[in-house]
Amino acid sequence: MEKIALWNNPPVTPDNFEPYLELSLLEDGQPHGAVIVCPGGGYTNRASHEGTPIAERFNREGFHTFVLQYRVSPNRFPAPQQDVAQAVRIVRSKAAEWNVKSDKIAVLGFSAGGHLTASIGVYFDSEYVKTDDPLGSVSCRPDAIIPCYPVITSDPTYAHLGSVKNLFGEDYTAEQAEIFALEKHVTQNTPTTFLWHTAEDVGVPVKNSLRFAEALNEKKVPVELHVFPEGAHGLGLRTIVPHVTIWPELAARWLRKMGW
Repeated sequence: MEKIALWNNPPVTPDNFEPYLELSLLEDGQPHGAVIVCPGGGYTNRASHEGTPIAERFNREGFHTFVLQYRVSPNRFPAPQQDVAQAVRIVRSKAAEWNVKSDKIAVLGFSAGGHLTASIGVYFDSEYVKTDDPLGSVSCRPDAIIPCYPVITSDPTYAHLGSVKNLFGEDYTAEQAEIFALEKHVTQNTPTTFLWHTAEDVGVPVKNSLRFAEALNEKKVPVELHVFPEGAHGLGLRTIVPHVTIWPELAARWLRKMGW
């Protein structure tokens, strides 16, 4: 995959990491929708099995793909959110050059990467992701989001508290917990959403997806939700639970149904 830096002036980071995009473009010369992939990892790392293999799978479904290597701990909020916003801006600004349909850009992510995906769905027009970068005037609102077994809530009963602590620090405040709880920030402008989860997920309980879907429904945002009865957290494309492996096809059908 070709790699491009996200920022013209790389941010100063405590771990010296410079975020970047990995490009996997279809080469048929035709315009296609795009899927930006955000691997999971609890905001401490970026799981490899939720990156390149996912991009290749959605290439086969007929989409340009981009894997986002975003900032994680010890970087704090809103660094990852700024990275995903910039990724959307870059793909949209390069739409003509890369044969991307500029109004068909989706963000897809897993676990904490699913939280990042949902974050840009609710915070795309917030102060958290504004920038003085030359691309700052380009819209960073995705046209669709696909959170996969996502971390969503900060409710201690259902939250993945490790993700909250890695994003905000061990001593996060009640205000920060409120920011993290994305189900509380859905609006009628949140992009149409495809969610999937497994009922057996212990690491990130299915209640996270259910709460987000309920919030979307309340705001009349179109949402498709699939809850598979079996399967542990972090499956990606793994065939441990064979019937779950249909999720990429379901997501691709959903996108194509909307003209992608």
